[in-house]
Amino acid sequence: MSPLLPSRCGVARSANREPPPYRFPADFLWGTATAAYQIEGTQSDDWAAFEQDVIQHRRFEQLAPGKPRPGHIHRLGDYSQEIRQKKTDFDSRIEDDLAMAAAMGHQAYRFSISWARLFPSPAHTEPDPAGLAYYQRIFAALARGRMTAVVTLFHFTSPAWLWQQRAGRRGWERPDALFHWERFVRAVLHHFGEHMPIVCTLNEPMVYVYAGYLDGVFPPHEQRGAPQSVLPLVERLLEAHALAYHLVKADAARRGKSVLVGFAQHTRAFEPLRSRHPLDRVAAAVIERMFIWDFCDAVSSGTLRMTGTFFKKEIPNLRGTQDYLGINYYGRYYIKATPLTEPHFEVLMHDPEAPEADRPSDLGWASYPRGFRVILQEAARRYQLPIYILENGTADARDDDTLRRQLLVEHIHEMWLARRHGADVRGYFHWSLLDNFEWAEGFEARFGLIKVDYQDGFRRTPRPSAGLFSRIIAQSGLDEATCREYGLLSG
Repeated sequence: MSPLLPSRCGVARSANREPPPYRFPADFLWGTATAAYQIEGTQSDDWAAFEQDVIQHRRFEQLAPGKPRPGHIHRLGDYSQEIRQKKTDFDSRIEDDLAMAAAMGHQAYRFSISWARLFPSPAHTEPDPAGLAYYQRIFAALARGRMTAVVTLFHFTSPAWLWQQRAGRRGWERPDALFHWERFVRAVLHHFGEHMPIVCTLNEPMVYVYAGYLDGVFPPHEQRGAPQSVLPLVERLLEAHALAYHLVKADAARRGKSVLVGFAQHTRAFEPLRSRHPLDRVAAAVIERMFIWDFCDAVSSGTLRMTGTFFKKEIPNLRGTQDYLGINYYGRYYIKATPLTEPHFEVLMHDPEAPEADRPSDLGWASYPRGFRVILQEAARRYQLPIYILENGTADARDDDTLRRQLLVEHIHEMWLARRHGADVRGYFHWSLLDNFEWAEGFEARFGLIKVDYQDGFRRTPRPSAGLFSRIIAQSGLDEATCREYGLLSG
């Protein structure tokens, strides 16, 4: 069996004989991440239309924990219209929430700007003043808290009007989509470019593609079949990234400012369910390349290729349009080859034979800190770029959030090891500051350092992990006491 094909690793975390403390540089950036649709009041976008349809037809089921059913949002009907509209009530709590983050020692905050809030209708050739005022509040609160703003331009949602057909196409595939995207990006830069030292153009483009156009669990709920069928959409997203990159860099140059521009790629450790099964190993390798590296390779080289196909296309102005690579990491998936069915593989979120070893989250996702280090070192080897961890966390709704705290320490340890082996990791953003609306999982999956009590007026309560994260930030890493408390040391 080729050594290049993945094998299954039974060890959840990496060995390390070097004693603590495990410190990070003074300029390492620590913060949390959110997204507009998940915490802000609902705007007129494609996800709002999906929610309304779900409520109207009472589609609240899931296939299994962490496995959405197409066209459904898990238990959405259990929550009132007020909660569905307000999400976390962040709109009325911007200043308090961000002051709390600053008080906890957070140095940065990643958030997205809602395209639909700035351009609620196609008649808006200029951004809506109320939308601008909203984001001015966020930037002002960050300035008061001396926190760095990390701004995401596209985090899964787009205006509802973009889904009206033009030339037989909708959404990003409309012939005028890039025209409207450019207008949105220019408006963001004109009003807020002075305060945006780090920009993320796209969040998890391949999640958006697979969930929306192959699995059908995100809008527009298409199931096109073979991965090759989504190549036009991948091409369009690459064009959108390149366009935004050049606009941001040109704006910064005019201002005499420096800015880092990249995108956030969702990563997992894809491993064979049956380590000695050759088809499982081949399938895991192919899926990893298609889901993680093909898009990253395209931005690096300027040419889009899809693993397993002969497709090859150069994208104008794309090559090298990243100053950093953004990594989102959430654990391990197991791949089981099923050559006699379509698709020819099955993705398992944890090992059904030994789930306790995977320490699955509330969504059933296998915890696998060791894979974090492997991904970071592979990204460093491939691209020789600075890396920012733009998302990392787990779904743990318990008030004492034992699993979240354990995994927070273990992942930061793996990140430290990756740096020791040459990965230029410069920042870590925990997902998430607050419990929020988790897409097709609805309000049930709780990722927040801060608990949101939806049944008690959105009351905020920091979980123990919030204090642990503050401690980690204050000591710029992990001291011996923390390592001993969370089992990184024996004796």
